[in-house]
Amino acid sequence: MSDVATMHAAVEPAEAPLTPESWGKLGMWIFLIGDAVGFGVLLAAYGAMRATSADWPNPYQVLGINLTAAMTFLLICSSVTMVKALEWLGKGDRDRCRWFLFFTALGGAIFVSCQAYEWQHLIHGGLHINGNPFGAALFGTSFFLVTGFHGLHVTGGVIYLVSIIRWVSHRADPAASYNAVEITGLYWHFVDLVWIMVFTFMYLL
Repeated sequence: MSDVATMHAAVEPAEAPLTPESWGKLGMWIFLIGDAVGFGVLLAAYGAMRATSADWPNPYQVLGINLTAAMTFLLICSSVTMVKALEWLGKGDRDRCRWFLFFTALGGAIFVSCQAYEWQHLIHGGLHINGNPFGAALFGTSFFLVTGFHGLHVTGGVIYLVSIIRWVSHRADPAASYNAVEITGLYWHFVDLVWIMVFTFMYLL
């Protein structure tokens, strides 16, 4: 047998580039890259408007920093539970995996609920998507557009997680669900990372 043939024979099936598992991850990565560009454009536009505005309000005086900091911590904790879900599934413990997936989805649901409360509080205070009593009118537009876009991603992620819990529950072999849970984790970690950027740019700076 030639050296080339020997090398190909030694390649593991999982290393082949055209497996269903690799296609699933590739598809998610392509989606996330496109999504990252979308968020990047929104944040860049926000930065440009803020830099060119003479009356841009101070976020500390308008937004609820303490509540949003707690929301950020909650979302970071949900990333930890996502990691634990995948870890337990890798050990063959489907039940603990489902519990940690549930905790992750619960964290996301609480986050969205807190964001809805924050929006309601700000709207009652006079901040609207087409108006802002605190200064630049585009502040309200950019705030609701960026946080709303992210909130839709978290809501979609919660629905995604619930469907994955059902997926794991209907697979007799825990290993058969590992790739699907891993792909879900990629999406959820991305959503968390984007929020950290949104929180930093729109609430802290």
